[in-house]
Amino acid sequence: MKQRPLILVTNDDGMTAPGLRALVESVKGIGEIIVVAPDTPQSGKGHAITINEPLRMHQVNVFDNVMAYECSGTPVDCVKLAKNVLLKNRTPDICLSGINHGSNASINIIYSGTLSAAMEASLEGIDSIGFSLLDYSFSADFGPCQPFVKDIVEHVLANKLTDTKLLNVNIPVGMIKGIKICRQAEARWVEEFQQGEDPRGEKYYWLTGRFENLDGGQDADVVALEQGYISVVPSMHDLTHYSAIDSLQSLAQISLKSVPEV
Repeated sequence: MKQRPLILVTNDDGMTAPGLRALVESVKGIGEIIVVAPDTPQSGKGHAITINEPLRMHQVNVFDNVMAYECSGTPVDCVKLAKNVLLKNRTPDICLSGINHGSNASINIIYSGTLSAAMEASLEGIDSIGFSLLDYSFSADFGPCQPFVKDIVEHVLANKLTDTKLLNVNIPVGMIKGIKICRQAEARWVEEFQQGEDPRGEKYYWLTGRFENLDGGQDADVVALEQGYISVVPSMHDLTHYSAIDSLQSLAQISLKSVPEV
């Protein structure tokens, strides 16, 4: 008898986030699910880990017939605890993170706790997918995207990821036209800080800003999303800019001037 796949589910919006419930409901029936998620929202934490204080984890009764554990740490902490403590004798067949409330397309992958959790699992050789819906509202409607989420997960489980271990999946709001395999768009955040004053007279700063797309390519994820398609970007943790290696070889020669003669 074929064993059901083991599915690790996590997120960065916290255990009570509707997007997490939508993800669990999307993959129920596909395999055995275990959820490990932060006990508070952890958006924008990136690949942060907890090293200066102890981590705590306890079981919660949130989903019917699904084991779920709340963790005091970051999304990456959740994956580390799941792999090394809860599942130390088992390896998940797939790790799913999300469904995030808001976009993680383009440069957002750098800041995203959602994608960092999935990336952490991918570093361990586990096929991993980060899902995000382009709606920041707590009351976002995840219904239209759930069949696509299920189809993507089933496809990855059946075919495995070979040339990458991590997919960044972003889902538009409204009618979904289909799926496009894309590259990460060249974009940036133009940041601003709103200054205020607390009741004690101390200044504080609140980060705001706007997203600026610098990429007009039709194969970019931001463009696919604007056109009503789900964007799937094969991603990786290697940040090496390989095309720049040759042009920097002259830098290595500079160091020769400082090497003492023997």
